[in-house]
Amino acid sequence: MNIMKNILLLLTLILFTMTTSYAQQKPTTSGYAPVNGLKLYYETYGEGTPLVLIHGSFMNIGMNWGQLIPALSKSHKVIALEMQGHGRTADIDRAYSYEGLAGDVAGLLNYLNIKQADVVGYSLGGTIAYQLAIAHPEMIKKLIIISGVYKTAGWLPQVQQAIKGLTPETLAQTPLKQAYDALAPDPSHWAAFIKKLMILEGKDFDLGDDHIKHLPPTLLIMGDNDGSDLQYTAHTYHLMGGGVCGDLEGLPKSQLAILPGVTHVSLMMETAKLTGLILPFIDK
Repeated sequence: MNIMKNILLLLTLILFTMTTSYAQQKPTTSGYAPVNGLKLYYETYGEGTPLVLIHGSFMNIGMNWGQLIPALSKSHKVIALEMQGHGRTADIDRAYSYEGLAGDVAGLLNYLNIKQADVVGYSLGGTIAYQLAIAHPEMIKKLIIISGVYKTAGWLPQVQQAIKGLTPETLAQTPLKQAYDALAPDPSHWAAFIKKLMILEGKDFDLGDDHIKHLPPTLLIMGDNDGSDLQYTAHTYHLMGGGVCGDLEGLPKSQLAILPGVTHVSLMMETAKLTGLILPFIDK
């Protein structure tokens, strides 16, 4: 019960802070892209090289990116989207899959006539970003994964257990439900949406070590206590060519940043630190 109360307090703080910032800004463009049977909602901000933002499970643009969009859009064309069943994008009669969700992002880029972009993904969005880079490497310039994994074993065992225990009833007690009710085309679809998504979240998956070895330049951003296994994080970075003696071998194309004193949820509150990591990486 104390764990759930702590999560609820953090989510409440994030919802208030992020959506307040988000409400104060207006997108350059917004609309619905006809992609793979979806009417995929998206917004763009600013001008410059394209930077795509992929949110986490149960979230929407404002909740996930409300504070980061103003900073990132000063120098880049930010494209934020809401995945199938999330935010303003209605669910369709299609099971959730990493391939399908990544295909939707690729479809949006094609719709917007964007040949190549930098991509940022958080949590589930990080897994989708991995899959997008694997399936469509020609579309990805650089990849930023924030607290995301490419296989189930990347999460600590207690996190894996907690994910499998989520239900529409438990999540209805969080601000996620309030956000869903405010934006969803059909708020009564909540229970069906959660059940469908949890089928995906509850399955073991592995996108493959060999695929990770051949990704474009990637920045991994993790919290020191965000629920991901730090041994897995080190292994992932080694697959990307990291963990070497840079003075002797030179620096690898990918980078790793572990922020101290943050959790999976509170990591997204570290706006200045995240901006200070993401922009130099993609602009280098």
